[in-house]
Amino acid sequence: MTITTTATAAGLGGFVDASPSPFHVCASVATELEQAGYRRLFEEKSWPAPDSEGWGRHYVVRGGSIIAWDAGDGDAFRIVGGHTDSPNLRLKQHPDRTSAGVAMVALEPYGGAWLNSWLDRDLGLSGRLAYRAGDAVEHTLVHVTEAVVRVPQLAIHLSEDRKGVALDPQRHLDGIWGVGETVPDVLGWVAQYAGVDPDTLLGWELMTHDVTPSRVLGVDENLLSAPRLDNQGTCYAGLRALLDGGASTHTRMLALFDHEEVGSGSERGAASDFLATVCERIVLARGGSRPDYLRSMAASVCLSGDMAHATHPNYPERHEPGHRIAINGGPVLKVNQNLRYASDALGEAIFALACDRAGVPMQRYTHRADLPCGSTIGPITAARTGLTTIDVGAPQLAMHSARELMGVADVEMYSAALQAFLNG
Repeated sequence: MTITTTATAAGLGGFVDASPSPFHVCASVATELEQAGYRRLFEEKSWPAPDSEGWGRHYVVRGGSIIAWDAGDGDAFRIVGGHTDSPNLRLKQHPDRTSAGVAMVALEPYGGAWLNSWLDRDLGLSGRLAYRAGDAVEHTLVHVTEAVVRVPQLAIHLSEDRKGVALDPQRHLDGIWGVGETVPDVLGWVAQYAGVDPDTLLGWELMTHDVTPSRVLGVDENLLSAPRLDNQGTCYAGLRALLDGGASTHTRMLALFDHEEVGSGSERGAASDFLATVCERIVLARGGSRPDYLRSMAASVCLSGDMAHATHPNYPERHEPGHRIAINGGPVLKVNQNLRYASDALGEAIFALACDRAGVPMQRYTHRADLPCGSTIGPITAARTGLTTIDVGAPQLAMHSARELMGVADVEMYSAALQAFLNG
């Protein structure tokens, strides 16, 4: 590679293990940014002018979404986008349930979770809690690293044909929480774990996660097994790309959004005003006008990063012939004629040049025409902002499983390509 990157498979594994929820992703990213000299800004407050101390390297958090930027002198933005959420099982509002004398946690699927992969796994709990603090509302993150929940599979002897069972998301996904007369209620226990008085608890967004640590595997140790690679692989690679890159005439930006897995339609999703308002406020803080902002957006480019399907060796027939995607084969350009991906010819050229500058190979992905194609924040971002947008990713297997697989070399190559794009 012709670009130096600090991204590693071990670094990605550590990032994922520390980030079981979108809120923890933002906290992990913010910690790295702060150490690199970035300062947090708040949307409800005024932002500094260009001549203020520390101008140029800032970030903003909105719930489970975060936008960070290193402002250059020019008008244009180079943006790497991604999402912080992953499919999983989340707690219902009344999570305590009893069945057959067993204390259960009532769970429901979030996003397109591959449900069978969540069975027979040791699960922790994570997310955020909102609680009363005097006359105010405060919130805190919680990360239960111990295995406290498990969703057991039905024994094969109880299956009608011994070939498995179809999972009903309402009836078959509740997790075992405990057995006996003294099992605590779920929310009270989690609140105490987080150091919150259960009597002050007002709201929560809690989810399960696989507590098994990420690890490198394979006889040649060139595979990474981890949860949530879709899409924390992009969050990590994009963060390293932003921090590794040097000064530029344009503004280099990392924009990571929550709720992609359920359509992005929230106050902090890619379909919200978050990206557009941050970009406009950066232009206005420089003394620019609304027309200046519109000119800046017209000159800007967004790289929508999400993970890509590697060709599965057990199911090669499920992939488009002539478009084989190799593990450890380099970053992937994603193209769909029905705009499930936003890439067009000009965008394709921009990413191809970035890969060339980074000294890494580029692969081209097209979905089979007879299978429904997934989507990303790319088309949403393009329609919401008018930005030229390219959909790319790093190859992986077992997408949307509780545990996913990617190549060790792809971590470094992906981040190097993102860095070359940001540097422009």
